[in-house]
Amino acid sequence: MTDTTPDAAPRATTFTTRSPATGEPLAEHPVDGPEEVARAVARARRAQEGWAALPAARRRERLLRWKRLLARELGTVARTVAEETGKPAGDAGLEVVLTLEHLGWAARNADRVLRRRRVRTGLFTVHQRASLVHRPLGVVGVIGPWNYPCYTPMGSVGYALAAGNAVVLKPSELTPATGLLLAALFDEAVPAHAGLFTVVTGAAATGEALVRSGVDKLAFTGSPGTARKVMEVCAETLTPFLAECGGKDAVIVTADADLDAAADAIVWGAFGNAGQTCAGVERVYAVREVHEALCERVVRRAGALRPGSGGDAHYGPMTLPGQLETVARHVTEAVSSGARALLGGPESVRAPYVAPVVLTGAPADSAAMTEETFGPVVAVDAVADVDEAVARANDSRYALGAAVFCGSRRTGAAIAARLHAGAVSVNSVLGFAAVPALPFGGSRDSGFGRIHGAEGLRAFTAVQSTTVQRFAPPIALTSFEVSAAARERAVRLARSLHLRH
Repeated sequence: MTDTTPDAAPRATTFTTRSPATGEPLAEHPVDGPEEVARAVARARRAQEGWAALPAARRRERLLRWKRLLARELGTVARTVAEETGKPAGDAGLEVVLTLEHLGWAARNADRVLRRRRVRTGLFTVHQRASLVHRPLGVVGVIGPWNYPCYTPMGSVGYALAAGNAVVLKPSELTPATGLLLAALFDEAVPAHAGLFTVVTGAAATGEALVRSGVDKLAFTGSPGTARKVMEVCAETLTPFLAECGGKDAVIVTADADLDAAADAIVWGAFGNAGQTCAGVERVYAVREVHEALCERVVRRAGALRPGSGGDAHYGPMTLPGQLETVARHVTEAVSSGARALLGGPESVRAPYVAPVVLTGAPADSAAMTEETFGPVVAVDAVADVDEAVARANDSRYALGAAVFCGSRRTGAAIAARLHAGAVSVNSVLGFAAVPALPFGGSRDSGFGRIHGAEGLRAFTAVQSTTVQRFAPPIALTSFEVSAAARERAVRLARSLHLRH
């Protein structure tokens, strides 16, 4: 029902993005409603028909052309990312480089992963030739996040395009210019397929319009609560849904670990990008005999970090202003309930920045240990042994990423295998994020489905199974013309074979 009273406010047609560091306006963008979203999806669907009809080698060539243009314009893309998120220029450049790695892998490997392949048949189907093929779905909708506005959505966009689909991206309302630039560079690199990758801009209402637009799959990155709402809408039309919903990633440090290497990695994983990383380090479990020494090293390194907007800043502001309240609540509640702040504390939250906070001894059921903080805060706790470390790492609603630091790589891998996380690094943090061939995703409140790697390509396809009869079988068991006696002989033969094998 439309409100027609004189005081009814008209629907906003544009919105303004602002610098997280200064609050100054960056740009005006349109608020795309259901009509605009429907037109974008229809345009993408028309473009997809020609794209899917191309031989895989020609799609590869066009995607690599786009990759090369992105590489040439890396400075422009990185500046846009830095302006919208507030992250340092070097971090933004690294984000674009990782994007290029994944796009190149998807383009080069799509044909190998998705081509038609033969499947062996059984004894009673020897007269059939069986094969399967992965077919593109059509139009894939992608709802992207603000913390890595290039790397994260491109984990769906690039792989979906490589699999033969069109894509409509709704970037975060905090970082729309990054998404628009990616699409503009695609159209410039591959003008014959302009519109294959389209961007719509706006906030939650635009995202809902995309979900309801009839896309053939939706890939979402965001909070578990929002994912549940999106999945409810997808359920109305049985639209396939892929969700990446963050984490509360743990690091395990054994007694024989290289503590300097562990501390260096923990500090980078916890405080890089102001802690605004879905697979960033938020919990550390160190065996008791090395806990104090590890804490000293972590505090020393973290204490040298400086948040800010200048060229010498190690990380930038909180991109989402509301996240400051979450960080402050987690730290304040942890300290008031018995945790010790080895570095920083509630006073570290000084909008729009948060100075590094290192906690120890936070109650296991406190928000700082159970909820995603998504800020520059890390809790380093002592445990009796590796078994307790594994149990506490797994005792979480989230299961996205994790890391193990251990003197023996073999033992580290064995510990990693006991963790429920979808991706684990041994003697590094986030090592898996830079390997395009590895799938990425989690379970529980971290979501479901996988992007990246062969699984990421297959995620944006539908499998079709085909059989072709090579010759008429001696006994046509799928015919009413076969006598009951012949059918019974076939059943006895099958039973005899299965009893022996």
